[in-house]
Amino acid sequence: MIDTAKRLIFLLSFSVICNTAFAANYQLEPVHTQILFFCDHLGFSKSQGEFLNFEGTFSFDPDDFAASNVKISIDTASINMDNQKWNDHMKNQDFFNVEKFPTMTFISTKVEPLSDKTMNVHGNLTMLNHTETVVLNVTHNKSGKHPFSGKYTAGFSATTQVKRSLFGMTYGLPALGDDIEIRLEVEGQKITQ
Repeated sequence: MIDTAKRLIFLLSFSVICNTAFAANYQLEPVHTQILFFCDHLGFSKSQGEFLNFEGTFSFDPDDFAASNVKISIDTASINMDNQKWNDHMKNQDFFNVEKFPTMTFISTKVEPLSDKTMNVHGNLTMLNHTETVVLNVTHNKSGKHPFSGKYTAGFSATTQVKRSLFGMTYGLPALGDDIEIRLEVEGQKITQ
């Protein structure tokens, strides 16, 4: 009876190890990762901006999306609107107030698999000292050995929408849009086996 119990405990432990054995840690590859956003500009167009400096890691198992997680930190002063005057305005107190709040972060809390290629990544977005729940709609594009670098790489596309007013960013409302579309194109390189 004791031997049977020991054997059962061993099998359960081995099962847990096997189920997590394929999860790996990745670091964002900055050249091929883009953090983009779009905002309605007076009803005429959707203005596009991006953040150029960021760092982040994620854990990902292509066979078990639910075991994954992600953490990203963004340098708010790295905002780029392709116009210096516009960049300066986005950095001041009307918008990102980069001197007082130099970073914003996203930390996942749960990954919800939807199909063999898609998932919802739930998490907390912190900006301007406000934290709100955000859900990223994520597609796993591909994982495999990179043909040029030789490094094992995982790639994703993700979208979400947030209301900037929830973070206290109310300048220009309602002429400037409140709903901000966010788009992420991500490549990560494996840093552990």
